[in-house]
Amino acid sequence: MFEWRNRALPAAPVALVLLAATGCVSTPGAPAAKPAVGPSTSVARVCDKPEPGPASAPEGAVTVDPAVPGDLAAKTRNSPPNTTFWLRPGTHTLEPDRFAQVVPKEGDRYLGAPGAVLDGRRTNQYAFGGTARNVTVRHLTVQGFVAPQDEGVVNHDSADGWVIEHATIQNNSGAGLMAGARQQVRASCLRGNGQYGMNAYKSGAPLGGLVVEGNEITANNTDDWERRQQGCGCTGGVKFWAVNGADVRGNWVHGNRGAGLWADTNNNDFRIENNVLEANDGAALIYETSYNAVIRNNTIRRNNWVEGRKYADRGDTFPHPTLYVSESGGEPQVRARTDKIEIYRNVLEDNWSGITLWENADRFCNSPANTSSGDCTLLVPRADRCARPAIAAAPLYTDCRWKTQRVDIHDNRFVLDTSVVDCTAKCDRMAVLANYGTFPDWSPYHGERVAEAITLEQHNRWHDNAYVGPWKFVAHDPSRVLDFGQWQGMPYQQDAGSTFAPPAGG
Repeated sequence: MFEWRNRALPAAPVALVLLAATGCVSTPGAPAAKPAVGPSTSVARVCDKPEPGPASAPEGAVTVDPAVPGDLAAKTRNSPPNTTFWLRPGTHTLEPDRFAQVVPKEGDRYLGAPGAVLDGRRTNQYAFGGTARNVTVRHLTVQGFVAPQDEGVVNHDSADGWVIEHATIQNNSGAGLMAGARQQVRASCLRGNGQYGMNAYKSGAPLGGLVVEGNEITANNTDDWERRQQGCGCTGGVKFWAVNGADVRGNWVHGNRGAGLWADTNNNDFRIENNVLEANDGAALIYETSYNAVIRNNTIRRNNWVEGRKYADRGDTFPHPTLYVSESGGEPQVRARTDKIEIYRNVLEDNWSGITLWENADRFCNSPANTSSGDCTLLVPRADRCARPAIAAAPLYTDCRWKTQRVDIHDNRFVLDTSVVDCTAKCDRMAVLANYGTFPDWSPYHGERVAEAITLEQHNRWHDNAYVGPWKFVAHDPSRVLDFGQWQGMPYQQDAGSTFAPPAGG
């Protein structure tokens, strides 16, 4: 969790309904778009027209009657594992107890008929809970539940192996979904939930093998938690915590209050590809205190207009980006499908700023400035080892920090028209920087050590990109604002092989 600069920054394919979206707009005189294989230009429009479920009960299914309150929970209790339940058309309810919920058995399957809705009536906290594995929820609308902050409505207890498919999970408090290991969320609408569309977090156990594919994730964080708890880092379309292995592809993530996608604290091995991320109030994507990711073939447009402008209006000079890599990098010691963070073949168009690589010199394992309280890096299992005098020497000097390193940014197209974004300054930044280390007094990272490392020594590289618009570049610290020539020159030597086309008349 973080507050940008001043705070310690804390499988079979599914047939999706894809409609062509507006492509990226060419600018007269611009260089040819890179690369030849472009990013996603289609969006998963599943909220307005979800795929209907079966109109009649499948053979052997238990039929659930919406006229009987609590019928779904009761029939689940009285049926063996691996039962299929078919919910008739209409609004299904639970008993009027806030803790009333459906507790599936292993392998249970819930299929909604066309028009089947499970409604919590702003009374029940959870829709589906318990620890049963391999549960399926398909073609069902789940709405009106009131989960507390950081808790979820569907798969409340983060059980493993669930499949959520062609579902609509909307207008709930808390998170619409929690996640367990090997969970698959496909072709579903996660809309208008009070905190997150999905909170991918599992307490006390690894969460891996997560697939989030072909969903529409929109208008979440209706309760505006960052305003209620400033700096909580607890909002967005989807939040990922300590997920080891995730494929996030083909989603339309738009119009969320706060960030679109946010991976926070010891995530690893992500592939984020072929998504359309647009018109989110905050950053389209934050990858924070995490490791090893591929971010490719995404269309990222009109993000961060609300939050970026808010900070600029306050006079903040930090380069608030739309794609934010915060204390995250490639780490060969952590096993994954890649040993770097590679960002390529994306189109970023008319966002508030571009990509910022940031590292907080005061945020490291066992530092009071580490807002991921109690968490250490994946290289040091015990936080108390990161203390003086040992932290000042190898290997702890390196291993106690979440380092922004081995980030490779190439073959992207960055387009900015300030008249579209309606800005005159501070919306045009690409950056690699750190703060001056000061805290705590025993920290071995005082001064400019981290700023020098992230800028010149940690193999962070831009190259072979195409720029259109009045882009500026920030290196080392917020005061060093460079033009394209300075950015390419010594000592930074960034964007070799890239092209730069200023705005018309520029």
